[in-house]
Amino acid sequence: MSSSPLTATPSPLLPAKSKNPPPHHHHHNPLLAYLPHCTSLRALAQLHAVAVKAGGGLQAHPAFVTRLLTLCTEQGAEAPAHLAYARQVFDRIPHPGDVVWYNTLLRGYARGGGGGGGAEEAARVFVRMMEEGVAPDTYTFVSLLKACASARAGEEGRQAHGVAVKAGAAEHEYVAPTLINMYAECGDVRAARVMFDRMDGECVVSYNAMITASVRSSLPSEALVLFREMQAKGLKPTSVTLISVLSACALLGALELGRWIHDYIRKMRLDSLVKVNTALIDMYAKCGSLEDAIGVFQDMESRDKQAWSVMMVAYANHGYGREAISMFEEMKKQGIKPDDVTFLGVLYACSHSGMVSEGLQYFDSMREYGIVPGIKHYGCVTDLLARSGQLERAYKFIDELPIKPTAILWRTLLSACAGHGDVDMGKRVFERILELDDSHGGDYVIFSNLCANTGRWEEMNMVRKLMSEKGVVKVPGCSSIEIDNMVHEFFAGDGSHPHSQEARRMVDEVIEQLKLVGYVPNTSHVFHVEMGEEEKATSLRYHSEKLAISFGLLNTAPGTTLRIVKNLRVCPDCHSMAKLVSMVFNRRIILRDLNRFHHFEDGVCSCGDYW
Repeated sequence: MSSSPLTATPSPLLPAKSKNPPPHHHHHNPLLAYLPHCTSLRALAQLHAVAVKAGGGLQAHPAFVTRLLTLCTEQGAEAPAHLAYARQVFDRIPHPGDVVWYNTLLRGYARGGGGGGGAEEAARVFVRMMEEGVAPDTYTFVSLLKACASARAGEEGRQAHGVAVKAGAAEHEYVAPTLINMYAECGDVRAARVMFDRMDGECVVSYNAMITASVRSSLPSEALVLFREMQAKGLKPTSVTLISVLSACALLGALELGRWIHDYIRKMRLDSLVKVNTALIDMYAKCGSLEDAIGVFQDMESRDKQAWSVMMVAYANHGYGREAISMFEEMKKQGIKPDDVTFLGVLYACSHSGMVSEGLQYFDSMREYGIVPGIKHYGCVTDLLARSGQLERAYKFIDELPIKPTAILWRTLLSACAGHGDVDMGKRVFERILELDDSHGGDYVIFSNLCANTGRWEEMNMVRKLMSEKGVVKVPGCSSIEIDNMVHEFFAGDGSHPHSQEARRMVDEVIEQLKLVGYVPNTSHVFHVEMGEEEKATSLRYHSEKLAISFGLLNTAPGTTLRIVKNLRVCPDCHSMAKLVSMVFNRRIILRDLNRFHHFEDGVCSCGDYW
């Protein structure tokens, strides 16, 4: 950086008459007039040099310092270099005494500036503030806590909370919601809830923070309870509230409630906001109504990258791979540059529709856009290769990744080994999973079933033994169905739902009717050593999705579409049962499992039995 560039030639960023600085009308520093024109770091540095030359150090120009710091930190997350520069300027001031300077820097870190170390840097600025004897105000705490939240720095956040309590600022109307949000972002929902319960609860911002926290921690029902409380108190939800509540509906598969919220959004005239519409598309798609999702997308006046990406993922999830890909091409035609999420949608679409060569081409083209693949992209490619039976190639792909593979990648391959009945590859993969995470019940179950189905009894017994030694339990299957705005949850085999007895009786009747059209329980994926065929068929009979489907048949008018959400992957037997129910009872069934959507109609499933 040249030290005195302003004397020779006027900088292109300064007004042309820079040889004659503006007259001193009042006490304003003449340098201030030039500041707004300094958008590049270089121009700021030039002006900074002039200020230093003017003598008296930077303290002599407090208004200039404030402006300089503000300009640099406003760039925050977009230009970390500016923030680093502001910090250097600040660090060179012997005794900075202006609370505004500290707050400005902290705000830069709060915006996500300073990369992952934003919280540590913010903490250092705060410590210096204490050392200099400058009293923090509410803005200081809000920014400090936001910096901790954006860096997911729970430990620093807790310390900041402690200081805020000592300073008497923790209960302040701006600080308290920020605390709730900080704990939520750092994954401590209990602490967030304790903070929330301490407040008098008449504040929309803290409700928003708590609702968002619940959704993030996969507690959608709690989020909806809070939303209803808000309405009962007459608090007016903001777009932030509604976006979170829509996510809660998406997690639960609560379509009717989602529709109600959509109407509410129209009434509130919030339906022109891109982010709200994007959340609506996501909610409709995840609640099984692709038609509604497409409707929202088509009605949008302007669409951003995220809206396109969410729509693509929706198509892919519902088994419309070709449509997802043509959207991707359309988006590129419109000059929108795809990002990592967009590519996730495309790869997902290819893997769910068996388009292997296309998927690999798209994966390679990520580099052209300067996008570094993340673990989820690698997951899609693994899935793509593994589903199509290229197990060896998928193994090699994971093994040679530039990053350390996670258990999830190997898990994807393990379920493909089970699907293709390749027990030797399954064993290699199972061993790799145990090195990374030996606490996941599903892995043991999949592998022991694979051994059982291929007659490897000794290995199967070994896996079962290992499972009980480690005390690993299988996650119970749970399916939910929404009827008249109530979400009913059923667990496999258990009798906890108040109507589970009648649902079981209904399952029995349904199965008797299905047997007439040739239904035979597929027990190949159920394995317990002591079980005979009879018992296996019984354990299958009360799988959670069968209970939910039967409950739906009992409690809805003929012809009503049944929408089911399941927490695990649907098993082959429930899949074939649902196909038959759709035919015999003339119902559309839309079932969302852990991986995708299945639309059953007239005895056929949209996934083409490729799941």
